[in-house]
Formats: sequence, structure tokens, C-alpha cells
Amino acid sequence: MSTATTTDNSNSSQSSWKLEGDYFEGCNCDIVCPCVFFGDPDEGNCLVTCAWHIQKGNYGNTDLSNLNVVALFNTPGNMATGPKWKAALYIDERATQQQKDPIMKIYSGQAGGFFAVAHNFIGEMLGVKSVPIEFGIDGKRRWLRIKDALELDTEAIAGGDKSRDSVVVNVPFSVVPGADMTIARSSKYNYNDHGMEWTNSGKNSFHCRFRYSP
Repeated sequence: MSTATTTDNSNSSQSSWKLEGDYFEGCNCDIVCPCVFFGDPDEGNCLVTCAWHIQKGNYGNTDLSNLNVVALFNTPGNMATGPKWKAALYIDERATQQQKDPIMKIYSGQAGGFFAVAHNFIGEMLGVKSVPIEFGIDGKRRWLRIKDALELDTEAIAGGDKSRDSVVVNVPFSVVPGADMTIARSSKYNYNDHGMEWTNSGKNSFHCRFRYSP
């Protein structure tokens, strides 16, 4: 098609993007979650929260730094082979409309990169909300709050060498491909929104740094 070789300077400038910062997740699987090794969820489905604190980011000339994004997934079976997932997205209410639009493009996969691949696993989008998101880090602890919807507290598991975290390395299926993920345990994991509700604790969590680009 002729459009394949047509250069659109406005689109090309907008499609240049990158995000980096801190990531953590929690789910209802036992430690270590088998889903990252293409295994079946321990309870038949994986109820997973993914949270990103964008320390530095941009989409074209739009600054996306210091914003939080959270995604909820209900995966009714093996994550890789299906059935497809239900998903909900939460965007930091501090984001302006100029920032929300590119965040939506990135996390929906429209801007390419990792999220374009992840989009293929989603069968139903339950909704997108602009909400206050509290993302906290204190040493080995991570916590996440969305008022009236989500509470997630986790702490890294102590390794045999107390000076180092226990990590999983080179897993084949991850939200942050290529990252070594610190293994953690949830002390609280409550969710109630979009007709889904659960309460978990003592279950799997991971955290790591992330970096994405097209």
C-alpha cells in the first residue's frame, strides 16, 4: 500500500516514546507464580494487579514523568494459551488530558512496543478510570492504593544472604521482559470494582525496574 512508504512528520514525532521507573505486581497464585513459566494458575485463574510508577517518560513532546498507572487482569485459565483476559485500566488523576491520551495509546498497544504484544491476550476491556493512585516504596516494601477499589501491600522475601534479594531470572513470560524480578509476598490484596471482588494475602508478588519503548 502506498501509505506504507508515506512519511508523516507529525505522526513520527508523536510515535517516539519511552517510559521508565518502578514496577510491581501481586496476584492470587502461590509463591512463585507459575504463570511466568507458562504454567497454569494455582487456583485456576490469576487475579493480577500490575502497577507502574513512571519516573521518567515522554510521548513525543508530552512529558509523562511522575505519573502512576495500574492495570487489573482476570485471566480465566492459562495466561498464554487462553481463554483471553478481562482487563481494567486506572490512570493517575493528576494526568492532564494531554497526558492521558498518549498513556491510553501506549497501554492499549496502539503505540507499539511491549503493550502491542500484550494487547493480543486481552478479550474484554472492562473500563478505564481516572483516579487518585498512591504508589509507595520503602526499602523492601511496596504498596498501592486506589480509593474504594484496591489495596495491595507487599514485601520482598529475605534471601539466604540477607544483603541480597531473592530474584527470578530470565523468565519466559513477564510484564517487564528481560528484567530480573525480586520475589515478594503480599500482606494485603483486596479488590472490588467492575463486578469483581477478592481478598488475598500471603500470595505472590514481584517488583523490578522497567523500561519500555516502541
